[in-house]
Amino acid sequence: MSRAEQPSRRTVLAAAVAAAVAGGAGPAAADTGAEAVDPAQAPDHTVDNRAWTTYTDWRWGTTDGTRAVPGARPGLVIASPAGTTDYTDPHTGRTARWEYATWTSPVHRLRVPATEAIASWNAHTPDGTWLQIELTGTYSDGTSSPWYVMGRWAAGDQDIRRTSVDDQSDGKSSIWTDTFAIDDPATGLRLTSYRLRLTLYRKPGTRLTPKVWRAGVMGSDVPDRFTVPASAPGLAHELVVPRYSQEIHIGQYPEYDNGGEAWCSPTSSQMVIEYWGGRLTPQQLAWVDPAYADPQVCHAARFTYDYQYEGCGNWPFNAAYAATFEDLRGVVTRLGSLTDLERLIAAGIPAITSQSFLKEELTGAGYGTAGHLMTVIGFTADGDVIANDPNSPSNEAVRRVYKRREWENIWLRTKRYNASGKVVSGTGGVCYLYFPACPTPRQRRALAEVGVR
Repeated sequence: MSRAEQPSRRTVLAAAVAAAVAGGAGPAAADTGAEAVDPAQAPDHTVDNRAWTTYTDWRWGTTDGTRAVPGARPGLVIASPAGTTDYTDPHTGRTARWEYATWTSPVHRLRVPATEAIASWNAHTPDGTWLQIELTGTYSDGTSSPWYVMGRWAAGDQDIRRTSVDDQSDGKSSIWTDTFAIDDPATGLRLTSYRLRLTLYRKPGTRLTPKVWRAGVMGSDVPDRFTVPASAPGLAHELVVPRYSQEIHIGQYPEYDNGGEAWCSPTSSQMVIEYWGGRLTPQQLAWVDPAYADPQVCHAARFTYDYQYEGCGNWPFNAAYAATFEDLRGVVTRLGSLTDLERLIAAGIPAITSQSFLKEELTGAGYGTAGHLMTVIGFTADGDVIANDPNSPSNEAVRRVYKRREWENIWLRTKRYNASGKVVSGTGGVCYLYFPACPTPRQRRALAEVGVR
Protein backbone atom coordinates (compact mmCIF):
# COMPACT_ATOMS: atom_id res chain seq x y z
CA MET A 1 0.00 0.00 0.00
CA SER A 2 1.02 3.61 -0.20
CA ARG A 3 1.18 6.80 1.74
CA ALA A 4 0.38 8.68 -1.46
CA GLU A 5 -3.24 9.39 -0.59
CA GLN A 6 -3.21 9.66 3.18
CA PRO A 7 -5.68 12.46 3.98
CA SER A 8 -3.26 14.01 6.50
CA ARG A 9 -0.65 14.52 3.79
CA ARG A 10 -2.60 15.68 0.76
CA THR A 11 -6.02 16.58 -0.58
CA VAL A 12 -6.91 13.53 -2.64
CA LEU A 13 -7.89 14.15 -6.23
CA ALA A 14 -11.12 13.99 -6.25
CA ALA A 15 -18.23 5.13 -27.32
CA ALA A 16 -17.61 1.65 -25.91
CA VAL A 17 -14.79 -0.37 -27.46
CA ALA A 18 -16.17 -1.70 -30.72
CA ALA A 19 -14.78 -5.20 -30.71
CA ALA A 20 -13.86 -7.62 -27.97
CA VAL A 21 -10.62 -9.49 -28.39
CA ALA A 22 -9.38 -12.36 -26.31
CA GLY A 23 -5.98 -13.49 -25.11
CA GLY A 24 -2.79 -11.70 -24.11
CA ALA A 25 -0.71 -9.26 -26.11
CA GLY A 26 2.37 -7.12 -25.66
CA PRO A 27 2.69 -3.57 -26.97
CA ALA A 28 3.19 -4.46 -30.63
CA ALA A 29 0.30 -6.89 -30.90
CA ALA A 30 -2.36 -4.33 -30.05
CA ASP A 31 -1.92 -1.96 -33.01
CA THR A 32 -4.36 -1.99 -35.93
CA GLY A 33 -3.33 1.28 -37.58
CA ALA A 34 -6.43 3.33 -36.76
CA GLU A 35 -6.06 7.00 -37.62
CA ALA A 36 -5.25 9.64 -35.01
CA VAL A 37 -7.75 12.19 -33.76
CA ASP A 38 -7.32 15.67 -32.37
CA PRO A 39 -7.42 15.65 -28.53
CA ALA A 40 -9.68 18.69 -28.73
CA GLN A 41 -12.33 16.38 -30.18
CA ALA A 42 -12.20 14.07 -27.16
CA PRO A 43 -15.38 13.92 -25.06
CA ASP A 44 -15.55 16.87 -22.69
CA HIS A 45 -16.04 15.32 -19.26
CA THR A 46 -14.59 16.94 -16.16
CA VAL A 47 -10.91 17.06 -17.12
CA ASP A 48 -8.75 19.44 -19.15
CA ASN A 49 -5.29 18.31 -20.30
CA ARG A 50 -2.82 20.68 -21.94
CA ALA A 51 0.77 19.75 -22.69
CA TRP A 52 3.62 21.51 -24.46
CA THR A 53 5.54 18.91 -26.48
CA THR A 54 6.37 20.18 -29.97
CA TYR A 55 9.02 22.53 -31.33
CA THR A 56 6.26 25.03 -32.10
CA ASP A 57 4.90 24.69 -28.56
CA TRP A 58 8.28 25.55 -27.05
CA ARG A 59 8.73 28.52 -29.40
CA TRP A 60 5.38 29.96 -28.31
CA GLY A 61 6.59 30.42 -24.76
CA THR A 62 8.40 33.40 -23.26
CA THR A 63 12.09 32.67 -22.85
CA ASP A 64 14.83 34.10 -20.68
CA GLY A 65 17.97 32.18 -21.49
CA THR A 66 16.31 29.05 -22.90
CA ARG A 67 15.78 27.94 -26.48
CA ALA A 68 13.71 25.34 -28.28
CA VAL A 69 15.54 22.53 -30.06
CA PRO A 70 13.98 20.56 -32.95
CA GLY A 71 14.35 16.89 -33.73
CA ALA A 72 12.57 13.60 -33.23
CA ARG A 73 11.95 14.58 -29.63
CA PRO A 74 11.92 18.40 -29.56
CA GLY A 75 12.51 20.11 -26.27
CA LEU A 76 13.73 23.03 -24.23
CA VAL A 77 17.36 23.63 -23.15
CA ILE A 78 19.57 26.32 -21.64
CA ALA A 79 21.01 28.56 -24.36
CA SER A 80 22.60 31.42 -22.42
CA PRO A 81 21.92 31.60 -18.67
CA ALA A 82 19.76 34.46 -17.45
CA GLY A 83 21.74 34.67 -14.23
CA THR A 84 23.02 32.82 -11.18
CA THR A 85 21.39 32.03 -7.86
CA ASP A 86 22.19 30.23 -4.64
CA TYR A 87 20.00 27.32 -3.57
CA THR A 88 20.12 25.84 -0.09
CA ASP A 89 18.83 22.29 -0.21
CA PRO A 90 16.43 21.93 2.75
CA HIS A 91 17.14 18.20 2.97
CA THR A 92 20.95 18.34 3.06
CA GLY A 93 21.61 21.89 4.29
CA ARG A 94 24.10 22.39 1.46
CA THR A 95 24.16 25.71 -0.40
CA ALA A 96 25.38 25.78 -4.00
CA ARG A 97 25.43 28.32 -6.79
CA TRP A 98 23.61 27.56 -10.04
CA GLU A 99 23.18 29.18 -13.42
CA TYR A 100 19.56 29.30 -14.53
CA ALA A 101 17.28 30.06 -17.47
CA THR A 102 13.49 30.15 -17.69
CA TRP A 103 10.60 29.40 -20.02
CA THR A 104 7.05 30.59 -19.34
CA SER A 105 4.09 29.11 -21.20
CA PRO A 106 1.34 31.11 -22.84
CA VAL A 107 -1.85 31.42 -20.83
CA HIS A 108 -4.01 28.33 -21.15
CA ARG A 109 -7.71 28.85 -20.54
CA LEU A 110 -9.22 25.70 -19.05
CA ARG A 111 -12.17 24.18 -20.91
CA VAL A 112 -13.11 22.78 -17.50
CA PRO A 113 -12.68 25.45 -14.78
CA ALA A 114 -10.85 23.44 -12.15
CA THR A 115 -10.94 22.73 -8.45
CA GLU A 116 -7.64 20.82 -8.75
CA ALA A 117 -4.62 20.78 -11.02
CA ILE A 118 -1.55 18.56 -11.32
CA ALA A 119 1.52 19.32 -13.41
CA SER A 120 3.48 16.61 -15.24
CA TRP A 121 6.87 16.88 -16.94
CA ASN A 122 9.28 14.64 -18.83
CA ALA A 123 12.92 15.65 -18.87
CA HIS A 124 16.57 14.58 -19.02
CA THR A 125 18.69 16.03 -16.21
CA PRO A 126 22.33 14.95 -16.51
CA ASP A 127 24.46 15.14 -13.37
CA GLY A 128 25.01 18.79 -12.49
CA THR A 129 21.53 19.92 -13.58
CA TRP A 130 17.97 20.06 -12.26
CA LEU A 131 14.71 21.92 -12.85
CA GLN A 132 11.83 23.63 -11.08
CA ILE A 133 8.20 23.64 -12.21
CA GLU A 134 5.82 26.43 -11.13
CA LEU A 135 2.18 27.30 -11.80
CA THR A 136 0.20 30.51 -11.51
CA GLY A 137 -3.42 30.97 -12.42
CA THR A 138 -6.45 33.22 -12.59
CA TYR A 139 -9.52 32.47 -10.48
CA SER A 140 -13.15 32.79 -11.55
CA ASP A 141 -13.42 35.93 -9.39
CA GLY A 142 -10.79 37.64 -11.55
CA THR A 143 -7.94 37.53 -9.04
CA SER A 144 -4.66 35.69 -9.52
CA SER A 145 -2.76 33.10 -7.53
CA PRO A 146 0.92 33.42 -6.64
CA TRP A 147 3.53 31.38 -8.45
CA TYR A 148 3.32 27.98 -6.78
CA VAL A 149 6.22 25.52 -6.86
CA MET A 150 4.87 22.20 -8.18
CA GLY A 151 8.19 20.40 -7.84
CA ARG A 152 11.97 20.65 -7.74
CA TRP A 153 13.21 17.66 -9.64
CA ALA A 154 16.26 15.82 -10.86
CA ALA A 155 16.46 12.28 -12.16
CA GLY A 156 19.34 11.61 -9.76
CA ASP A 157 19.80 12.49 -6.11
CA GLN A 158 23.39 13.71 -5.88
CA ASP A 159 23.06 17.39 -6.81
CA ILE A 160 19.75 18.18 -5.11
CA ARG A 161 17.12 16.09 -3.36
CA ARG A 162 13.96 16.06 -5.46
CA THR A 163 11.22 17.63 -3.43
CA SER A 164 7.74 19.01 -3.22
CA VAL A 165 7.27 22.25 -1.28
CA ASP A 166 4.90 22.51 1.67
CA ASP A 167 3.09 25.52 3.17
CA GLN A 168 2.06 27.22 -0.08
CA SER A 169 -1.33 28.96 0.07
CA ASP A 170 -2.97 32.30 -0.65
CA GLY A 171 -6.20 31.76 1.30
CA LYS A 172 -8.04 30.63 -1.84
CA SER A 173 -5.97 27.65 -2.93
CA SER A 174 -3.17 25.51 -1.56
CA ILE A 175 -0.55 23.05 -2.78
CA TRP A 176 -0.85 19.58 -1.28
CA THR A 177 2.38 17.79 -2.17
CA ASP A 178 1.85 17.64 -5.96
CA THR A 179 -1.71 18.97 -6.27
CA PHE A 180 -3.07 22.50 -6.62
CA ALA A 181 -6.46 22.55 -4.88
CA ILE A 182 -9.13 25.21 -4.36
CA ASP A 183 -9.56 25.46 -0.59
CA ASP A 184 -13.37 25.53 -0.61
CA PRO A 185 -14.93 24.38 -3.89
CA ALA A 186 -18.41 24.81 -2.40
CA THR A 187 -17.99 28.61 -2.78
CA GLY A 188 -17.99 28.17 -6.55
CA LEU A 189 -14.43 29.48 -6.91
CA ARG A 190 -12.52 27.81 -9.72
CA LEU A 191 -9.19 28.06 -11.52
CA THR A 192 -10.06 29.33 -15.00
CA SER A 193 -6.62 29.70 -16.60
CA TYR A 194 -2.95 29.16 -15.82
CA ARG A 195 0.64 29.50 -16.96
CA LEU A 196 3.58 27.20 -16.30
CA ARG A 197 7.12 28.37 -15.64
CA LEU A 198 10.11 26.07 -16.04
CA THR A 199 13.45 27.07 -14.53
CA LEU A 200 16.42 25.05 -15.76
CA TYR A 201 19.57 24.95 -13.58
CA ARG A 202 23.17 23.89 -14.18
CA LYS A 203 26.55 24.14 -12.50
CA PRO A 204 28.19 27.49 -13.35
CA GLY A 205 30.77 27.53 -16.10
CA THR A 206 29.63 24.29 -17.71
CA ARG A 207 27.78 23.57 -20.95
CA LEU A 208 25.46 21.13 -19.22
CA THR A 209 21.72 21.55 -19.63
CA PRO A 210 18.51 19.81 -18.72
CA LYS A 211 16.26 19.03 -21.67
CA VAL A 212 12.52 19.16 -21.11
CA TRP A 213 10.46 17.18 -23.63
CA ARG A 214 7.03 17.57 -22.16
CA ALA A 215 5.36 19.87 -19.65
CA GLY A 216 1.66 20.16 -18.96
CA VAL A 217 -1.18 20.33 -16.51
CA MET A 218 -4.27 18.26 -15.85
CA GLY A 219 -7.05 20.42 -14.44
CA SER A 220 -10.26 18.82 -13.19
CA ASP A 221 -13.59 19.47 -11.53
CA VAL A 222 -15.02 16.08 -10.63
CA PRO A 223 -18.30 16.37 -8.70
CA ASP A 224 -18.47 14.96 -5.19
CA ARG A 225 -19.98 11.48 -5.21
CA PHE A 226 -20.05 8.34 -3.13
CA THR A 227 -21.32 6.24 -6.05
CA VAL A 228 -20.75 6.42 -9.79
CA PRO A 229 -22.95 5.04 -12.59
CA ALA A 230 -22.16 1.51 -13.70
CA SER A 231 -20.56 1.10 -17.11
CA ALA A 232 -21.34 -1.75 -19.50
CA PRO A 233 -18.50 -4.21 -20.27
CA GLY A 234 -17.06 -3.69 -23.73
CA LEU A 235 -13.78 -5.57 -23.88
CA ALA A 236 -12.26 -8.96 -23.06
CA HIS A 237 -8.50 -8.61 -23.39
CA GLU A 238 -5.39 -8.98 -21.24
CA LEU A 239 -1.94 -7.46 -21.69
CA VAL A 240 1.19 -9.33 -20.67
CA VAL A 241 2.76 -7.04 -18.07
CA PRO A 242 5.60 -8.02 -15.71
CA ARG A 243 4.49 -8.82 -12.16
CA TYR A 244 6.32 -7.41 -9.15
CA SER A 245 5.36 -7.57 -5.48
CA GLN A 246 6.15 -4.70 -3.16
CA GLU A 247 5.74 -7.00 -0.17
CA ILE A 248 8.92 -8.97 -0.82
CA HIS A 249 10.81 -5.70 -0.25
CA ILE A 250 9.51 -5.05 3.27
CA GLY A 251 12.36 -3.70 5.40
CA GLN A 252 14.65 -2.97 2.46
CA TYR A 253 16.05 0.57 2.28
CA PRO A 254 13.84 2.04 5.03
CA GLU A 255 15.23 5.49 4.23
CA TYR A 256 12.87 5.45 1.27
CA ASP A 257 9.50 5.53 3.02
CA ASN A 258 10.17 2.60 5.36
CA GLY A 259 10.81 0.02 2.64
CA GLY A 260 8.59 -2.05 0.38
CA GLU A 261 5.39 -1.88 2.42
CA ALA A 262 4.84 1.64 1.02
CA TRP A 263 6.24 1.05 -2.47
CA CYS A 264 3.04 0.42 -4.44
CA SER A 265 3.63 3.41 -6.70
CA PRO A 266 7.24 2.73 -7.83
CA THR A 267 6.53 -1.02 -8.03
CA SER A 268 3.60 -0.35 -10.36
CA SER A 269 5.71 2.11 -12.34
CA GLN A 270 8.46 -0.44 -12.83
CA MET A 271 5.99 -3.05 -14.10
CA VAL A 272 4.73 -0.74 -16.84
CA ILE A 273 8.17 0.60 -17.72
CA GLU A 274 9.38 -2.94 -18.34
CA TYR A 275 6.23 -3.76 -20.31
CA TRP A 276 7.35 -1.07 -22.74
CA GLY A 277 10.88 -2.48 -22.83
CA GLY A 278 12.57 -0.19 -20.31
CA ARG A 279 15.53 -1.88 -18.63
CA LEU A 280 18.10 -0.83 -16.05
CA THR A 281 21.75 -1.69 -16.57
CA PRO A 282 23.90 -3.65 -14.10
CA GLN A 283 25.80 -0.40 -13.48
CA GLN A 284 22.60 1.43 -12.54
CA LEU A 285 21.65 -1.38 -10.15
CA ALA A 286 25.10 -1.84 -8.63
CA TRP A 287 24.14 0.12 -5.49
CA VAL A 288 21.42 -2.43 -4.56
CA ASP A 289 22.27 -5.25 -2.17
CA PRO A 290 22.80 -8.29 -4.43
CA ALA A 291 20.86 -10.43 -1.95
CA TYR A 292 17.65 -8.58 -2.83
CA ALA A 293 15.34 -9.93 -5.52
CA ASP A 294 14.06 -7.56 -8.21
CA PRO A 295 16.60 -4.79 -7.53
CA GLN A 296 14.88 -2.63 -10.14
CA VAL A 297 12.01 -2.11 -7.69
CA CYS A 298 14.43 -0.77 -5.08
CA HIS A 299 15.86 1.51 -7.77
CA ALA A 300 12.40 2.81 -8.70
CA ALA A 301 11.68 3.59 -5.04
CA ARG A 302 14.91 5.55 -4.62
CA PHE A 303 14.45 7.57 -7.79
CA THR A 304 10.79 8.47 -7.24
CA TYR A 305 11.30 9.40 -3.58
CA ASP A 306 10.10 12.88 -2.55
CA TYR A 307 12.24 14.09 0.33
CA GLN A 308 9.63 16.55 1.61
CA TYR A 309 6.67 14.21 1.36
CA GLU A 310 8.90 11.43 2.69
CA GLY A 311 7.39 8.92 0.32
CA CYS A 312 7.51 7.38 -3.15
CA GLY A 313 3.91 8.26 -4.00
CA ASN A 314 4.39 11.70 -5.55
CA TRP A 315 2.39 11.22 -8.74
CA PRO A 316 4.35 13.52 -11.12
CA PHE A 317 7.67 12.21 -9.78
CA ASN A 318 6.63 8.70 -10.83
CA ALA A 319 5.63 9.89 -14.31
CA ALA A 320 8.91 11.81 -14.65
CA TYR A 321 10.86 8.72 -13.57
CA ALA A 322 9.15 6.64 -16.26
CA ALA A 323 10.14 9.21 -18.89
CA THR A 324 13.83 8.85 -17.99
CA PHE A 325 13.68 5.56 -19.90
CA GLU A 326 14.38 5.87 -23.58
CA ASP A 327 11.40 6.68 -25.78
CA LEU A 328 8.83 6.74 -22.95
CA ARG A 329 6.43 9.48 -21.90
CA GLY A 330 4.62 9.70 -18.58
CA VAL A 331 1.59 11.75 -17.54
CA VAL A 332 -0.79 12.02 -14.60
CA THR A 333 -4.45 12.36 -15.54
CA ARG A 334 -7.93 11.37 -14.53
CA LEU A 335 -10.26 9.11 -16.49
CA GLY A 336 -14.03 9.17 -16.40
CA SER A 337 -15.02 5.51 -16.64
CA LEU A 338 -13.93 1.94 -17.14
CA THR A 339 -14.83 2.50 -20.79
CA ASP A 340 -11.85 4.88 -20.94
CA LEU A 341 -9.64 2.14 -19.51
CA GLU A 342 -11.01 -0.33 -22.05
CA ARG A 343 -10.04 2.04 -24.87
CA LEU A 344 -6.49 2.15 -23.58
CA ILE A 345 -6.18 -1.59 -22.97
CA ALA A 346 -7.52 -2.30 -26.48
CA ALA A 347 -4.66 -0.16 -27.83
CA GLY A 348 -2.09 -1.96 -25.69
CA ILE A 349 -1.71 0.73 -23.00
CA PRO A 350 -1.93 -0.40 -19.35
CA ALA A 351 -2.84 2.16 -16.68
CA ILE A 352 -1.64 2.67 -13.11
CA THR A 353 -4.67 3.63 -11.03
CA SER A 354 -5.07 5.15 -7.57
CA GLN A 355 -7.84 4.02 -5.22
CA SER A 356 -8.77 3.77 -1.53
CA PHE A 357 -11.21 1.37 0.08
CA LEU A 358 -12.23 -0.71 3.09
CA LYS A 359 -11.34 -4.40 3.09
CA GLU A 360 -14.96 -5.44 2.56
CA GLU A 361 -15.41 -3.08 -0.42
CA LEU A 362 -13.12 -5.01 -2.78
CA THR A 363 -13.73 -8.73 -2.83
CA GLY A 364 -10.53 -10.74 -2.90
CA ALA A 365 -8.14 -7.91 -2.04
CA GLY A 366 -7.72 -9.05 1.55
CA TYR A 367 -6.82 -5.57 2.79
CA GLY A 368 -8.12 -2.02 3.10
CA THR A 369 -6.17 1.11 2.30
CA ALA A 370 -6.23 4.90 2.54
CA GLY A 371 -4.40 5.00 -0.79
CA HIS A 372 -2.96 2.38 -3.12
CA LEU A 373 -1.66 2.08 -6.69
CA MET A 374 -2.16 -0.94 -8.92
CA THR A 375 -1.82 -1.60 -12.64
CA VAL A 376 -4.85 -2.43 -14.77
CA ILE A 377 -3.81 -4.88 -17.48
CA GLY A 378 -7.11 -6.09 -18.89
CA PHE A 379 -10.69 -7.28 -18.55
CA THR A 380 -12.28 -10.72 -18.35
CA ALA A 381 -15.10 -11.92 -20.60
CA ASP A 382 -17.53 -10.81 -17.87
CA GLY A 383 -15.97 -7.33 -17.79
CA ASP A 384 -14.19 -7.77 -14.46
CA VAL A 385 -10.93 -5.91 -13.93
CA ILE A 386 -7.62 -7.76 -14.25
CA ALA A 387 -5.00 -5.93 -12.21
CA ASN A 388 -1.38 -6.43 -11.28
CA ASP A 389 -1.73 -5.59 -7.60
CA PRO A 390 1.70 -5.08 -5.98
CA ASN A 391 0.20 -5.58 -2.50
CA SER A 392 0.62 -9.33 -2.91
CA PRO A 393 2.83 -11.84 -1.06
CA SER A 394 4.80 -12.88 -4.14
CA ASN A 395 5.33 -11.97 -7.78
CA GLU A 396 3.24 -14.99 -8.79
CA ALA A 397 0.30 -13.72 -6.72
CA VAL A 398 0.32 -10.20 -8.19
CA ARG A 399 -2.25 -10.90 -10.93
CA ARG A 400 -5.73 -10.40 -9.48
CA VAL A 401 -9.27 -10.29 -10.85
CA TYR A 402 -11.57 -7.81 -9.14
CA LYS A 403 -15.33 -7.44 -9.56
CA ARG A 404 -16.06 -4.75 -12.10
CA ARG A 405 -18.70 -2.86 -10.17
CA GLU A 406 -16.75 -2.82 -6.90
CA TRP A 407 -13.51 -1.75 -8.55
CA GLU A 408 -15.18 0.89 -10.71
CA ASN A 409 -16.82 2.58 -7.76
CA ILE A 410 -13.81 2.68 -5.43
CA TRP A 411 -11.65 4.15 -8.20
CA LEU A 412 -14.02 6.82 -9.52
CA ARG A 413 -15.75 8.08 -6.38
CA THR A 414 -14.57 11.25 -4.64
CA LYS A 415 -16.13 10.55 -1.24
CA ARG A 416 -16.12 7.45 0.94
CA TYR A 417 -16.50 6.31 4.54
CA ASN A 418 -13.40 5.15 6.38
CA ALA A 419 -13.28 2.43 9.03
CA SER A 420 -14.41 4.92 11.69
CA GLY A 421 -17.44 5.99 9.67
CA LYS A 422 -15.93 9.37 8.86
CA VAL A 423 -16.39 10.87 5.41
CA VAL A 424 -13.02 11.10 3.64
CA SER A 425 -11.87 11.65 0.08
CA GLY A 426 -11.65 9.23 -2.83
CA THR A 427 -9.35 9.62 -5.80
CA GLY A 428 -11.88 10.38 -8.54
CA GLY A 429 -10.25 8.38 -11.35
CA VAL A 430 -6.60 9.36 -10.99
CA CYS A 431 -4.10 7.34 -13.01
CA TYR A 432 -0.61 7.40 -14.48
CA LEU A 433 -0.25 6.67 -18.18
CA TYR A 434 3.12 5.66 -19.63
CA PHE A 435 3.34 5.29 -23.40
CA PRO A 436 5.86 5.49 -26.26
CA ALA A 437 7.27 8.85 -27.31
CA CYS A 438 6.14 7.88 -30.83
CA PRO A 439 2.88 6.00 -30.28
CA THR A 440 1.27 3.97 -33.03
CA PRO A 441 -1.77 5.49 -34.75
CA ARG A 442 -4.11 3.33 -32.68
CA GLN A 443 -2.34 4.23 -29.45
CA ARG A 444 -2.43 7.91 -30.37
CA ARG A 445 -6.14 7.68 -31.06
CA ALA A 446 -6.86 5.93 -27.75
CA LEU A 447 -4.88 8.53 -25.83
CA ALA A 448 -6.66 11.35 -27.64
CA GLU A 449 -10.03 9.79 -26.81
CA VAL A 450 -9.19 10.08 -23.10
CA GLY A 451 -7.85 13.61 -23.55
CA VAL A 452 -4.08 12.96 -23.61
CA ARG A 453 -1.59 13.80 -26.36
